[in-house]
Amino acid sequence: MSLGRGEALDKKTPLLRSNAAMSKAASRVLKLLGHTEVAPVNSSCGPEQEYFLVDASFASVRPDLLLAGRTLFGRPPAKGQQFDDHYFGVIPERVQVFMQDVEEKLYRLGIPAKTRHNEVAPGQYEIAPFFEAANVASDHQQLMMTVLRNTAKKHGFVCLFHEKPFAGVNGSGKHVNWSVGNSTQGNLLDPGDTPHANAQFLVFCGAVIRGVHKYGSLLRAVIATASNDHRLGANEAPPAIISIYLGSQLQDVFDQIAQGELTGCQSKGMMNLGVDTLPVFPKDPGDRNRTSPFAFTGNRFEFRAVGSGQSVAGPLVAMNTILADSLDWMANQLEVKLSSGMELNVAIQSTLQEIIRDHGAIVFNGNGYSSEWHEMAVNERGLPNLRTTADALPVLREQYIEDLFTAQNVLTPVELGSRFEAYSEQYIQSIEVEAKLVTSMAKTIIYPAAMRYLSELAKTIDNLDEIGIEFGKDSVVKVAELTKSMMASVGNLEDVLTKHFLSVEEHMQFCAKTIRPLMDEVRQYADALEGEVADDLWPLPTYQEMLFIK
Repeated sequence: MSLGRGEALDKKTPLLRSNAAMSKAASRVLKLLGHTEVAPVNSSCGPEQEYFLVDASFASVRPDLLLAGRTLFGRPPAKGQQFDDHYFGVIPERVQVFMQDVEEKLYRLGIPAKTRHNEVAPGQYEIAPFFEAANVASDHQQLMMTVLRNTAKKHGFVCLFHEKPFAGVNGSGKHVNWSVGNSTQGNLLDPGDTPHANAQFLVFCGAVIRGVHKYGSLLRAVIATASNDHRLGANEAPPAIISIYLGSQLQDVFDQIAQGELTGCQSKGMMNLGVDTLPVFPKDPGDRNRTSPFAFTGNRFEFRAVGSGQSVAGPLVAMNTILADSLDWMANQLEVKLSSGMELNVAIQSTLQEIIRDHGAIVFNGNGYSSEWHEMAVNERGLPNLRTTADALPVLREQYIEDLFTAQNVLTPVELGSRFEAYSEQYIQSIEVEAKLVTSMAKTIIYPAAMRYLSELAKTIDNLDEIGIEFGKDSVVKVAELTKSMMASVGNLEDVLTKHFLSVEEHMQFCAKTIRPLMDEVRQYADALEGEVADDLWPLPTYQEMLFIK
């Protein structure tokens, strides 16, 4: 698809371009490392897909689920996910039948599913395909989402890909497991048993570190949506601050490189379960740090911040392109040093030292949720904390981002600008649709229910008074005050929706800083009313019903 002048507006073309750019740069580096036979390098992808299933009879009477994909109102149930009993429990029979039907349809499309299981939140599940070439994986991921949605209807479900359809429980992500390799050198991000002696791996891993540090804001921008803003930093999702988790073994290796003396690496260690009938086996030196947005997990990087409802193509384009840029930079450095007579290993170590010195701030192995990390990341390490899509999307207009995509022949300035326009419009429209739904549902569904309950309650108290039974009016007063406050907030929300703006950036910031807080204010009063109004009068299916009735 193009604008008529050859510009690519689709997701496929930039993905193919980015892979070509990465392959070209990787081939330069591999030849400098002494390889004479170098096959084309390809990126691979294994995207995990999380989703929620809700009974269609509940979803059909929730306007917010039908039109916005998430619940704009809903009081948390007494029990949520705190027991982890859903995560570790047996897949419900009805869901198991649905999953088997999905997998059969996927196999017929040539999409083999590797994993199916419950996820942490009640009503949440996951499916993961086998690793494939990134270009194919992107297509298959879109087909998988279509199959999940359509098959859910046959089984009486609605499949939700919104990143945060239910407040207070885990949101849904699409963890993009990404690596690069070819048929002659294999997986270029596989450290092997002795990563300290694997110069090829260290070079490519160092290139990733440089790329993520230099272009971390771009990685945040390509996963920026109105829905993903709800998820990042909440309930097991990584924070909006982009950092890399390497694990203790690789961290030790790069620390030694920074100090100028690489002598070895930490042992993997052995795991002994203390049971004589079970063998002792080696520990995996990599660990899935769930608080890290970009974690090394054995022989690949896992970009955990990608949203459930997104295409994986955008993140893959960004990762391939920043890797191509870093590999080109490393190739230039190595060429200069080798031409000056420096030995290859010395040139590699010198280049890696420079990367760790200038870009090591992006590596963090600790708790990404902690307030100490957020303060350290921003104030000491200079990492950006782009909390909202309104903060992140303008990065696509930065000159250094335009220069990156232009230099690698991945996106022209016009193509990059078109993406900013499209994504910013989606952000604004998504929030405005939700805001209109909030006002409509509050006025036509929740307010009438509250008034009916108030009327019944007031009549009951009056009848009791007539027969001499004193009954306090605290309940009436509380419901009346909550209803009045809710409607006042609705009025404020309706007023701000009429405002006009001079720029897209101003409009996005208004959505983030004014409209969304007002929506939350309306919800606060409505959810409090749900806890007061008689259950038989409450018009919306509750969280308890939607999450726990399978």
